Parts: sequence; structure tokens; C-alpha cells
Amino acid sequence: MARTNKKRARPKTRVLYVTSEAFPLIKTGGLADVSHALPNALAQLRIDVRLLLPAYRVVLQQFDSLRILGWLDLGAMGQVRILEGDHPDYRMPVWLVDQSTLFDREGNPYTDSNGRDWPDNPLRFAAFCRAASLLGVDALGLNWRPHVVHAHDWQAGLTHAFLEQEIDPPRRVYTIHNLAYDCQFDYAQFQALQLPPHWWSMERAEFYGRFSMMKAGLMFSDAITTVSPTYAREICTPEYGYGYASILEHRRERLQGILNGIDTAVWDPAGDEHLVAHYSRGKGVAKAKQSNRAEMLRLMGYEVDEAVLSRPLIGFVGRLVFQKGVDLLVEAMPRLMQNTDACFALVGTGEPGLEQRLRELASAHHGRVFIHLGYSERLSHLLEAGVDIFAMPSRYEPCGLNQMYSLRYGTPPVVRNTGGLADTVIDANPATLESGTANGFVFENSTPEALAMALRRALQAWAEPGLWQQLMENGMGVDFAWNRSAREYVQCYRAAPEY
Repeated sequence: MARTNKKRARPKTRVLYVTSEAFPLIKTGGLADVSHALPNALAQLRIDVRLLLPAYRVVLQQFDSLRILGWLDLGAMGQVRILEGDHPDYRMPVWLVDQSTLFDREGNPYTDSNGRDWPDNPLRFAAFCRAASLLGVDALGLNWRPHVVHAHDWQAGLTHAFLEQEIDPPRRVYTIHNLAYDCQFDYAQFQALQLPPHWWSMERAEFYGRFSMMKAGLMFSDAITTVSPTYAREICTPEYGYGYASILEHRRERLQGILNGIDTAVWDPAGDEHLVAHYSRGKGVAKAKQSNRAEMLRLMGYEVDEAVLSRPLIGFVGRLVFQKGVDLLVEAMPRLMQNTDACFALVGTGEPGLEQRLRELASAHHGRVFIHLGYSERLSHLLEAGVDIFAMPSRYEPCGLNQMYSLRYGTPPVVRNTGGLADTVIDANPATLESGTANGFVFENSTPEALAMALRRALQAWAEPGLWQQLMENGMGVDFAWNRSAREYVQCYRAAPEY
């Protein structure tokens, strides 16, 4: 009998995706957007995914029904229940780590109503990680054992440390979304959690006399990714490394920058459910922007007049914090309003001092400065569609999503040359304008003067309709869908030995 040379098919890759937030179930920042879009993109590529989240109260309320998969004994950290549910926004089952004393509480998943970290965060997320590691070796006997456990940021940082204790653990991939947030605690807390004593060492997760959940993720992983190529290089330097630069430099061969994508179904000016007027590249942009601007201002509580519809409007949406360079924008705004027609619209919440400064500017410049101090998903979409220029003067930006939303919505961004902003925005200068690649404006120094100069360049370009149309169309033509990034993650997953 003739022998056939059929190549044995690779089994379908199974991935346990471990994250502390995922839109629309729970969101405090960009991690939630990524944890919605990337798992779904992976599922489209026929990756067998399970999304694992803590069972926060607000998350439990968003499922019509939940199935009990079983209980896990976490030793000193107690017992947790594992639930499974289906949600219309996800192509895969969602698993939840349920322990009421840890996760059933009001408000932000990480902080109390006063913005202070929950004092039991080390316990809460150590328990979450221990549960994730046990699911990573199919401790419940579900006949589903992942080839890869993909953990995200400090909240999932201990997952891979726990997995190291297992026989033949799955491949461990760890993604840094923001190195500046790392959750450190002292030796007394380390002992209270009854973590393995050898973890308290420079070679493991001890960090300048404290224990770092971020360092645990870095030291116990087979592969480390972060959310843009430029940020991967930046965090190996003292300026951006937050004390971890030498560790990342030592592990550079395991470090890879994969640029985030955006959910082009949710962020699509041609069909966005939050907009009152839709548009697409080259079709009805100007008229639709005016309609969306009017609706945005109405929702923000302002009367709309012809002046604000005809003047250039510069927008910002995000956290009002030092990292985002909002203080630079606050300093630049009065200067620009003195000698240009620019108006400003800002949506966000954050540091009390910056919020107060914005209130003062809105009061002093009635009809020129419009603010909404709070989180609003609809206003975020309307702002991207309703303003002319998007300001994103971040001091550092691991990836950034809003500059990509802005490009897709025909809103050229003004950004600082850092992280994912440097990887996505191409400065409008003579060479890039001639080559047809320019899509925004980039500046170098973190100063109000440098930002103001870049915004003036953008305002000058806005005053030239032909040039501005070219910039808008260039930005709207860039493909930021998750398919490309998801394929890079699949390659990272499959760098493991044959399974």
C-alpha cells in the first residue's frame, strides 16, 4: 500500500487571555479596549480563546445567565468559584473568577470612591492570578488546557510566576500596557500571602526592597510584548523604564513591540451608533463634522452658535493627568486664543488641579472653551467626529488609541514624538506632503511652547482647504484594524515548541 505524505495538521491553538478589564464589561482605560478587540480578532483567526476576568459586581450584572464550572482552592488566599458566560460582544466564552469578598464591591476595580488604591489589591489580584494559573493547567478537569496563557499588566503579573511551579506549563506571554503602574508591596504583605519564599530575590520579583507584581510578569514569562515598537525601545532606557530598564534590557531577546489595533466596527464614522451624522473618506466629511459638533456641544450643556461651527475646534479626550500632557495643553490654550480663532473641547476626568484649571478657562473664555469633566463613551465618539484637530501631547504613550481613532475619523492629530504616537502619526512636512504620507503633526519637547507651535502649524494647514483635505484623507486611509496585530500575536504564541 502506498504511503501518503500528509502533513499532520497543527491542533487549534488554545489561549487563556487573562486581564483585569474588558470593554464593555468593565473599563478604566485602554487595556479594556484591547481586551475586547484582540481576543475577538484572535477568534476570527480560529484561535480557541477563553477570556478570564475577575467577577466584579458590575460585570456579573451584564450576564443573563452564568454556569458554574467549579471551585478552586487557592490555599491561604481562600477558595474561588469559576463561572462561565456568553456575552454578545465576545466570540468566545467569558470565564469569571468569583469571590465576593474580593470583587463584589462598588466602583472602580482598583480604587475606592476617593481614588485611593484598595488596600487589599495585592490579595485580590494574587488570588486572581493563582486561579488563572490553575485554569492554565486545567485544574478543574474541563478538558480544555491552553497552549498559551496571555497575561496583561501588573494585575495579572503573578500568573506566570504561579505557572512556573507547574509541571510542563503552557507558554507564558506577558503584555505591558503601561510600565508606570506596577503594584508594589512590602515583605509583611508578601508573607501574609504565603508566596513562595524564593520569589523574594533580585533574580525573581523583589524590587528595591519591595515586591513588584509587574516584575513578576517580566521575570517569569517566556515572551514579553508591549503595545508599540517604539515603546518597546523606550522602556529599555532610564527615562521611560521606571526602574525596570535594566531588567528589560537583560530580557531584550524576549521583548517585542506589537502595535495595538482599533476595533473598526466600533470606531467607524460610516456607521458609528453614537454619531448623528455619518461619513466616510472623501464623502460628506465637513457637513457631518458640523452636525456631530453641534450634538456634542449640546450634550456638554452648551448653546451652539454659528461662530463655533465655523472656527477650528481642537479636541482632547482622556485622563486629565501628567502623563497625558494635559498641563501643557492648559498652558498653551490661552496663548493660542489670543492670536488665533481656535476653540477647544475637552472630555475627561483626573487630577483635581487640572479639572479646576479647565473650569477656570471655560469660565474665562465663554464660547471658546467647552468641557465635560467625566467619562462618556458617546461624547468620546462625538468629539472624535466633531472636532477638526485632536491634541495628544503625552509625555509618554505606550501605544495610544485616540490618535488612531482621530485618523480614522478625519481629525488630524497633534502628538508628541513618543511611543505609539511616533509609530502611527506622520508629521506634515514638505517631504511627507510631497510623498502623500503626512497625516498629522509631531513635536519633540514636552513644553507648552512646543505644543503651541505644533498646534499653530495645524491651524495654518486647516486654513488651506486643499491641504487639509489631503491630510484628512491620508489619515482615513490608514488600516489600523486588529487583524495585522492579531497575526503578530499568533506568531508569538506559536514560537513555542510543538504542542
